[in-house]
Amino acid sequence: MKLTVFTLCCVILMGYAPQSLSRPVSYPGGWTIMQKNDKNAHSLHVHYSPTAKYSIGYRTEYWREEGWQFHGAQLNYLVKRHNAPASQANFYLKGGLGTAHGDLGVPDSKPQPAAFADIALDWETRRYFTSYENRVYYAEDIAKFFRQKARVGIAPYIGDYGDLHTWLMLQVDHITGERDNISFTPFVRFFKNEYLAEVGISDKGGILFNLIIRF
Repeated sequence: MKLTVFTLCCVILMGYAPQSLSRPVSYPGGWTIMQKNDKNAHSLHVHYSPTAKYSIGYRTEYWREEGWQFHGAQLNYLVKRHNAPASQANFYLKGGLGTAHGDLGVPDSKPQPAAFADIALDWETRRYFTSYENRVYYAEDIAKFFRQKARVGIAPYIGDYGDLHTWLMLQVDHITGERDNISFTPFVRFFKNEYLAEVGISDKGGILFNLIIRF
């Protein structure tokens, strides 16, 4: 039932902002630092884009409630970009391979092979933004679950190049497994030059804080 409700929400959101820094592939030769924090996990992703089609980098995640972390390489690939006169749509494939570490603080805990794979879609204009992403995690005895996330946003004003841009946004999360749940997180996005920050709080009290720097 929860999955059905979440899927319906995603369909509604996908029916609905300048080009954002949050994309997983940068311009050729560009570096990106992505720090993300929500009610479930904290992550850091640093990647380099040799071309405008893909990026390769290092990713680490820490899942607080279960007390495990991931370390490994992540590859992002731009499958398709559609440019229209007043909008743009993107389709990405992502994958990661590395190790998972459970039972933090236990000296004899051993790392296990871990991997994840996901798809990401977004559509945006200078006024509206919407996206959908899902991910499958596999880390042997430590973690096996499916996560999906949808976002919708609106810019209350249209700024010029170099201005501080602002969006009012809503994020919907669904995670399967023992922590099967759906959560809603309203947040505010700020973007200026090569910096992007997002701040919000979920209906379950989790803090969302994301910071992205591109150079």
